[in-house]
Amino acid sequence: MESVKLELEFLTSMINGIAAQFGDKCEVVLHDLTQNYDSTIVAIKNGHITGRRIGDCGSNLGLEVLRGTVKDGDRYNYLTQTKEGKILRSSSVYIKNSQGETIGAVCMNLDISDFILAENTIKSITMRNTTSEVEEVFVKDVNELLDFLLQECQNEIGKPVTHMSKEEKLKAIQYLDNKGAFLIKKAGDKVCKFFDISKFTLYNYLDDVRTTQKDMLQAKL
Repeated sequence: MESVKLELEFLTSMINGIAAQFGDKCEVVLHDLTQNYDSTIVAIKNGHITGRRIGDCGSNLGLEVLRGTVKDGDRYNYLTQTKEGKILRSSSVYIKNSQGETIGAVCMNLDISDFILAENTIKSITMRNTTSEVEEVFVKDVNELLDFLLQECQNEIGKPVTHMSKEEKLKAIQYLDNKGAFLIKKAGDKVCKFFDISKFTLYNYLDDVRTTQKDMLQAKL
């Protein structure tokens, strides 16, 4: 497949079929990842599950795939949670063109909150550990997604920005870069404000961390 846009009719029909099969508790989303990341959703069924609609952005996991941090982004049967507390069992499958470039994704999010409540009442009988839990955030706007990533990078360092040394800021920038934060349009402005640094300093930090990562990767080969 060379283009999500050219196959939109087929792909939309497919996600409609998946949604019909699993009912209104299953959100099915089609992303065109050749678009700006602030508006990747080109088709969606049962968007009430995460509150998203056509024209909204992708999640943090998609950014990592586009950045190249994650080589094989396909994930199956993982657990995540919405801001409202819904527990979702999700699968994400990425679409590539003939050159192996990621151009789209089909994501399924089944709301199993009611089933979890039921399982908890009989867990002494079932005693089951299910799938691994993955942190995925569903937002309508890339600014919310960037806010999430900034908070996560601060948590990763373990201290407020005002108390970070240069080395810790470099580590934080590297974390954001690996998560694909700089694929978001105008992310640099918000990152500079968050870390209280100039754009010149940010670009120097990015050059430093990318060069270091490249050297480490070559050293392993």
